[in-house]
Amino acid sequence: MADPAPISAGPSVVAKTPAAAPDDAVAHFAAKLAFETDCADVWYATTQETKDFVLLDVRTPALFAAGHVPGAVNIPTRQLTEARLADYPADTLFIVYCAGPHCNGSTKAALKLARLGRPVKEMIGGLTGWIDEGLGLARG
Repeated sequence: MADPAPISAGPSVVAKTPAAAPDDAVAHFAAKLAFETDCADVWYATTQETKDFVLLDVRTPALFAAGHVPGAVNIPTRQLTEARLADYPADTLFIVYCAGPHCNGSTKAALKLARLGRPVKEMIGGLTGWIDEGLGLARG
């Protein structure tokens, strides 16, 4: 099937809004990476490097038991309190995830951890992203 004829001779809908200046793009993307990480990087850090973070599954215990990222700790968002986190040093980096892009539970958990003064990043894609990457789940 042939590509349809262009509708207009002007710039594409993508190019109509110009890209940011390189310095602005550096600032934006560097800031974005300060807030999030992805499933592949979590897998790599967990299996190939020294794990220097706590991976938190913030879903319910029943969902956690049905399948979770290997090595994750289950603390549902509502249970994220200073008392529950007392065993972790104040500078512990937490990586939070929930079901996937359709769920904002990890965003709520990240906000709660940040309000408690804890370093935090969100694992984008959540459990759905983990599965999409072909990575295995732990059960129980």
